[in-house]
Amino acid sequence: MTLSGDVCVVTGACGFLGEKLVRLLLEEEKLAEIRLLDRNIQSELIQSLDDCKGETKVSVFEGDIRDRELLRRACRGAALVFHTASLIDVIGAVEYSELYGVNVKGTQLLLETCIQENVASFIYTSSIEVAGPNPQGDPIINGNEDTPYSSCLKFRYSKTKQEAEQISLQASGELLRNGGQLATCALRPMYIYGPGCRFTLGHMRDGIHNGNVLLRTSRREAKVNPVYVGNAALAHLQAARALKDSQKRAVMGGNFYYISDDTPPVSYSDFNYAVLSPLGFGIQERPILPFPLLYLLSFFMELLHVVLRPFLKFTPPLNRQLLTMLNTPFSFSYQKAHRDFGYSPRYDWPEAQKRTSDWKKNKTTHSGTPQPDPGRILQIRARGKLRAGLQKLFLFSPLSLPPLSSHQSHQPQQASHKDDEDDGFPL
Repeated sequence: MTLSGDVCVVTGACGFLGEKLVRLLLEEEKLAEIRLLDRNIQSELIQSLDDCKGETKVSVFEGDIRDRELLRRACRGAALVFHTASLIDVIGAVEYSELYGVNVKGTQLLLETCIQENVASFIYTSSIEVAGPNPQGDPIINGNEDTPYSSCLKFRYSKTKQEAEQISLQASGELLRNGGQLATCALRPMYIYGPGCRFTLGHMRDGIHNGNVLLRTSRREAKVNPVYVGNAALAHLQAARALKDSQKRAVMGGNFYYISDDTPPVSYSDFNYAVLSPLGFGIQERPILPFPLLYLLSFFMELLHVVLRPFLKFTPPLNRQLLTMLNTPFSFSYQKAHRDFGYSPRYDWPEAQKRTSDWKKNKTTHSGTPQPDPGRILQIRARGKLRAGLQKLFLFSPLSLPPLSSHQSHQPQQASHKDDEDDGFPL
C-alpha cells in the first residue's frame, strides 16, 4: 500500500525526527499535500525541501500544539497524522504544567480534532522512557512488547509521554463524524542518533573541553540499543502504509511497537565513543566516581534543588533517575513491528555510523570547532584526581546529559514541540 494522493500532517516537523520523516515522505510517496506543524518553522527548511517535493504541496502551520483552531485548520481534509511533537525535559528545568500542557493536553486536543475532521489514521511517536527503567534499575535485555516489567516512572517527562501514549492508543476505534473509525498506534523508538542530533554535538563539545576525551557517565555493561534516525523515520512510513490495509489496520490499532535496528548494543557512553572516535576522541576508562557515590551525590543535588527552589532557580545537572537510566541494561527487539507492519531497518550499523561521524566531521570543520589532538589523549587519561572529577561532574551541561529523542532539539525546548525521543534523548 502507498500514501499516494493523501494529505498528511506532521507535527514537530522541524524536529530531529520530524524533519527526516518529512523528507522521506516527499522522496518516497506521491502525496497530494504534506502539512508541517511546528511552533517555529525555519524558512531554510522549507527552501531545502524544493529539490525533493516534486508535485506534492508543502503547507506550513506555525503555532502552538494547544491551539485548537490551528489544529482544526491543519487536520481538515487530512487522512493521516504523524504526531512527533513533544516537549523534552528530564532535569526538571520545565514546569510540570507546561510539560503536561504540551505533551498530554496537546495530544488530547489533536486526537479530538482528528475525530472531528475525519482523519482516519494517527501515529504517535512515543519514547523508550515510557517503558523505564524503573528506579531499582532492573534490566531488560532484548525485551519485547510482552515482556513483564514493574515500572514506576519518576521523570515528569516520562509520565507525560506515558499518559499521552495511553490516550492515543485508547482512541483507536473511535467513531469519526463521517461514520468511519480512527486507527491509532504508537512507536517507541530507542535513543535516536544520526546527522542532526544536537546531543552528540554536546558530547563532542564536552569532550573538547576535556582535552578531547569523552566523559564516561555509564558503565560498560549497561547496554542499550540505539536506533538510527533514518530507520526510525522509515518505521513511521511503513506503519502509515500498513494502516491503509484493512487487515493490518485491525491488527495494529491500539498497539505500541518498539523501534530499534541492528546497531550493536552498547552503553550510552561507549556509543558516543563509537561515533566520535573517528574524529580522534578518546574516552575515560571508568566513570569519574563509583556509581553508589554518584547516586548519593545526585540525591544531595536533588535535595539542594528543593531547598533552594523558593529563593533560587537551580536545576541539578544530574539526578538519580537519570543516573539509573544511564547505568541500566535496557534493550528491545523490533520483531513485532517487523511482523505486524513489515518494518525492517534500511541502514546497517556501518553505514549509520559513517553517516553520523561524517556529519559531525563536517559540522566541526564548518563551525571552526577545534579538531581533537590525539597527542593529548594519553595525558588526559592520566588525570584521575577526585577534585578534577568533581569539577567535571558539576560542569556537565543539560545538553550532554540524557533523558530523551527524537527525539531531539533540546534546550530544554520551550514548547517548541520538537520530536523526542525519544527525538531520542541525550546521553
